[in-house]
Amino acid sequence: MEKGIKAVIFDVGGVLALQKNPKIVKQRGNKTFGVHKYIAKKLGISIDQWFDSVDTIYALSIEGKISKRKALNALSENVKINEKKMEKILSNAYKKNFTTNKELYKIAFKLKKQGYKLALLSDQWHFSKDILMPKRHIKQFNVSIASCNVGMRKPNPKIYKLALKKLKTPARQTLFIDNQIWNIKPAKKLGINTILFKDNKQLIKDLRKFGVEV
Repeated sequence: MEKGIKAVIFDVGGVLALQKNPKIVKQRGNKTFGVHKYIAKKLGISIDQWFDSVDTIYALSIEGKISKRKALNALSENVKINEKKMEKILSNAYKKNFTTNKELYKIAFKLKKQGYKLALLSDQWHFSKDILMPKRHIKQFNVSIASCNVGMRKPNPKIYKLALKKLKTPARQTLFIDNQIWNIKPAKKLGINTILFKDNKQLIKDLRKFGVEV
């Protein structure tokens, strides 16, 4: 392992956390469409009305440019519902629409036992982070980066540089796993090794190409 990969960075949504209804994702081209559909239904409004209410707030929240409290307050005002109910709907939306990729977590923890450093690098807004990146999982990783906590998101090259800095590994000895090609490209430009995630079986094969056995 001295000359090869020393650290593995995992995306969360679409990799370590999977949509329960992949058909919806495929049809809509949006990995969180099921979440938004659930929220709109609970609020009794159309999906377009929900997107109109959330778009600006989501964009600010995912880059940490607005606090969770302010985001919740603004959302509640937009859809005319109290904050407690709004937060519960948001939380349940992610719980009901995503499932933990348990097999992949087992693979990750096997790698850690073998001496690899592990990192999480994920675009999350305040209301998805606690559900998709729970503390019980975060504590198993050497580094954890959620976009809403660091003021930037993928594919900004700075967020990959931050991951490398925290891991203290050079790009050539780091492997990044993500399910979106537009997030893979900037990592490659920085010299980071990459795998475009499709499923666990494919990932195991691709890991072996980098000399990483599980």
